[in-house]
Amino acid sequence: MSLSKLKKRKVDLENRKFNSEWTDKYVFIETTEGRPMCLLCNECCAIGKDYNLRRHFLTKHCGFDQTFPPGSDVRQKKILCLKENYEHSRVVFSRSCSSQQRATAASLRVAWILGKKKQPFTDSETFKECFIAALDEVVTDNKMKEQVLASVKSIPMSDTSTGRRMDVLASEVFETLLTRLRKAKVMSLAVDESTDISDTAQFCLIVRFFDGDCFREDLLGLIPLEGHTSAAIIFQKIVDFFKDNGLDLDHVNMLVTDGAPTMAGKVNGLSARLSAVAPRMKSLHCLIHQSVLCAKLSGELKNTMDSVMSIINFIRSTSSLQHRLFRRLLADMSAEHQDLLLHNNVRWLSKGNALRRVCELREEIVRFLSESKQNRASTFLSQMLDDGFVSEMCFLSDIFHHLNDLNLGLQGQNKTVVDLVEKLRAFQRKLVLFSSDLCDKLLHFPTLSKLMKSSAHASVTQVMLDFLDKLRDNFAARFNDFDMSGELMQFVRDPFADTKIPSEALDSLASLHINEGALQLEIIDMQASSALKHAYDKEGFMTFWTEWVDAEKFPNMKELAINLLTMFGSTYTCESSFSHMNAIKTSARSSLTNERLHHCLRIALTSFEPDFSAIVQSKKFTDCTLRPEHLVLTV
Repeated sequence: MSLSKLKKRKVDLENRKFNSEWTDKYVFIETTEGRPMCLLCNECCAIGKDYNLRRHFLTKHCGFDQTFPPGSDVRQKKILCLKENYEHSRVVFSRSCSSQQRATAASLRVAWILGKKKQPFTDSETFKECFIAALDEVVTDNKMKEQVLASVKSIPMSDTSTGRRMDVLASEVFETLLTRLRKAKVMSLAVDESTDISDTAQFCLIVRFFDGDCFREDLLGLIPLEGHTSAAIIFQKIVDFFKDNGLDLDHVNMLVTDGAPTMAGKVNGLSARLSAVAPRMKSLHCLIHQSVLCAKLSGELKNTMDSVMSIINFIRSTSSLQHRLFRRLLADMSAEHQDLLLHNNVRWLSKGNALRRVCELREEIVRFLSESKQNRASTFLSQMLDDGFVSEMCFLSDIFHHLNDLNLGLQGQNKTVVDLVEKLRAFQRKLVLFSSDLCDKLLHFPTLSKLMKSSAHASVTQVMLDFLDKLRDNFAARFNDFDMSGELMQFVRDPFADTKIPSEALDSLASLHINEGALQLEIIDMQASSALKHAYDKEGFMTFWTEWVDAEKFPNMKELAINLLTMFGSTYTCESSFSHMNAIKTSARSSLTNERLHHCLRIALTSFEPDFSAIVQSKKFTDCTLRPEHLVLTV
């Protein structure tokens, strides 16, 4: 037989056992790891064989037999003393390791709290100083105080240590997310791109999925984009990210974007490119963005809005002195508010809030403009005294107040496409009510109604009626022909209602392989169950589908519901992530690398909480663990 075919010996498989006679003959004991260790020099032998131990003893401790003859009482006492010293040292060092591990776990918790609150790393040292000062005042027992303060002082809380702790925590959270995400059958993605305060383009990936217990929304990735941010580059970044982390794009059932050409282009956009590699994926333009676009102003009302913004900018931005004088006037007149609000087109609620503040401070604004000596003030004053202009301003304030209520209802985490479409349908019905009410009692236009009661020349104009008609048409054009079946969403929202699911609705979800005949039978069985109906009424539809519906008894219904409830309806979570990102960058007292920024953002947004004790005992902190046999004992 050739030497190349000889199998290498595996000592671990030889089942060697420690012989108790070796303690008396060679002064060796067996460690907790099963290795023989010399009590005289604390060295361990790799293999527990009589020859190896005898060679070590005769080579390094040949004089021990002369001083302590074999079989003598002196030798037995000496070996017993060496054993006791070793056991004592082992206990001492074990306690030291446990204390060090607890201090490390404490530093991990501090880093976690700082990350959640988006505070800089250097605050950990300040936190430690405050903690020590508070304990020094609160704890009165001197002996206990010394022990507690010593424990607190042993916690590593420097900014560099806290930064490393955050890296470990973010890595642990990300691994937990990936482990659960790989088991998910479907997932939904919300994506957006923004530039941080250091002019670095950041591409945000938020994922929503069902992990078997509940639905989760979490930060999947924050990818820095260097140079151009074209659809081709973003597409390749996503493909590489999924491949590197063992994720499958075929499991993505919905991609939600902000509707920009780079994202939503039908030929070369990100949605089109991803649909080519993930055929089951649907694309959606963020419903919140669409609702904002529906209310775009034009014509006379746009001129009115621009004039109101000009008045605000004139008072607030012409000069610091003028702004201070206006605020002092508000204080002297005991006004309801202390200042006007600036308008920002990027912020969804800005237009409505700014209009409402102007209407509420109209009297103070008129007085300030009448006292101003600037030439532009007279023009603005004539507008604020014109009943037609003010009527349109009050109308815009009221209608944008309703739009802001809708916007706030669409915002928030854990909002599915089912929730958002339901609110949009309701608002479309409200618009019909607003149109009839505008020509009647003005119950839903309180600002305009108050103006008409105080001014005989204020009135409802055709421009206002036309705007409501256009607003209603815009909502109908964008949401009536929605890609998702209304019957499907209504069924998921209330499976006990008498809602029939058309076959073409199921055809749009052909990738789910739902058996239509079996689904019909499952619906009948569910609607006949009084226990399930009681659970639905008590728990709500989300908990009902996740906890009460058995996947074995209702497989088609469960799959259909989980698929729809996984889908995002907006990019709100991306917008919120960018706000958190800028807050982290602003609060950091030193420059953050993209990787560290990503870790901080992940901790701030994650829905998972790690096991701090398990992390300390893992390989990430093996350097914190000492074994007694690694230290030479003094005998």
